[in-house]
Amino acid sequence: MPPTNGAGAVRMSRAAILIAENQVRAGLVEVAAAGCVEFDEVGTTPEDEISEALRRLAPGATTAPSVVTRIAVDPSKLEREGRRDLLTGEQQLHRLAAGGLRRDGVAAWLGWLPENERAGLSRRLEPIGGAIVALPRPPWSEPPTQLPDNLGRARFHVLVDSFGVVPYADIDPTVFAAATYVVMFGMMFADAGHGAIVAVLGIVAGLQRRWPALRSAWPLITACGLSACLFGVLFGEFFGPTGVVPPLWIRPLDNPELLLLAAVLFGAVLMSGSYAMGTINRYREGGWGRALVAASGIAGFSVFVATGVLTAGIVLHQIVLIVAAVVVGALGLGLLTLGLRREAASGGAAAAEVAVGIFDTVIRVGTNLVSFARLAAFGLVHAAIEGLVWSATSSLVGRGWLTVVGILAFVVGNAIAFGLEGLVVGIQALRLEYYELFSRVFVGEGRRFHPWHLNIVEA
Repeated sequence: MPPTNGAGAVRMSRAAILIAENQVRAGLVEVAAAGCVEFDEVGTTPEDEISEALRRLAPGATTAPSVVTRIAVDPSKLEREGRRDLLTGEQQLHRLAAGGLRRDGVAAWLGWLPENERAGLSRRLEPIGGAIVALPRPPWSEPPTQLPDNLGRARFHVLVDSFGVVPYADIDPTVFAAATYVVMFGMMFADAGHGAIVAVLGIVAGLQRRWPALRSAWPLITACGLSACLFGVLFGEFFGPTGVVPPLWIRPLDNPELLLLAAVLFGAVLMSGSYAMGTINRYREGGWGRALVAASGIAGFSVFVATGVLTAGIVLHQIVLIVAAVVVGALGLGLLTLGLRREAASGGAAAAEVAVGIFDTVIRVGTNLVSFARLAAFGLVHAAIEGLVWSATSSLVGRGWLTVVGILAFVVGNAIAFGLEGLVVGIQALRLEYYELFSRVFVGEGRRFHPWHLNIVEA
């Protein structure tokens, strides 16, 4: 398990790669083979014999991934053999070699590498006069982000990666994102029969090799199917209200108010979690000064809590709750005003920016929370469609030749509901992730770690 920076990303080390000037090519080949260093920008590709050979090379030559050999090969020989893969690899080596800083017989490059890879790369470079020197992190430079694969979390990174790159200092929300997405999908697609099909499709996706992206997502697909099965059992849905599975909790269409309340309360819990992570992230990015006044930090969370407490106080007719909500809300709005004023322009426009920012934050708290009502709404729609299909089926089966029509209606109706609702529910769950949760966890985007890597082949 690679060491992390405390927030979830692999701990990065700023380093200088030093190689004896007479061993530059050999040293860079070892770095390329290790594939663990992201170099700083080193300039443009020099115009040399390799570049000219690549331009002359026929378009039909191999376009295999770039590779290198340990011993340099004559570019003209590679051109005659149509080895674009080796020529492009040599071109990358020459570009890096030309961009190195040279002094007293030593060439140097700056870059980033995972801290746990530094010792291994040092051992590879020592025999040829190379070394790795750890450097302090420049205050103006943010390390690139590489998320670890602890417990197979890379299988669920697709949810976070589709939104953006996690900043290096921020918490890795992969587990939170995966868990919330799976639960929201299951609540909206609540049917044990349909969920079982999704779970089977997830397993099939993991076994096939034709589409790697789909194969990597199989745990998420399978988990969504199992979640739909669980909620289907809670709601008594198995290809509709067939009676095969008795409801362990409620039938959605019989008690929509309770389902709606449960969806909003669940959304409040998820938003609290996103505010907690947002507060931690703002602290890691800029200390308590930033965490206190940020709309995604303590200031915004205070407004969110005040809204909930005020609603409870009005519903329960508790003056104590109402007073507490006013106090907490005033504190939150005061902190938020300080934060917005700090970021606003000077002059008369500043007051307008602050006012708009406060209005936007307050409105978003309410709309985002209400937005979770769609968990109940789409669950009700799914149940209604399945109920309609089952009603048509049960009214036709047992009536002679109409039984065939009833069976056909059951199959076609379930297929339409499965395809249409599955697509809509998948998109809606992702939308809730993005706008109601991730918008508080992240306020910026990081930079993905792109290590330089070339495979070594025989000449």
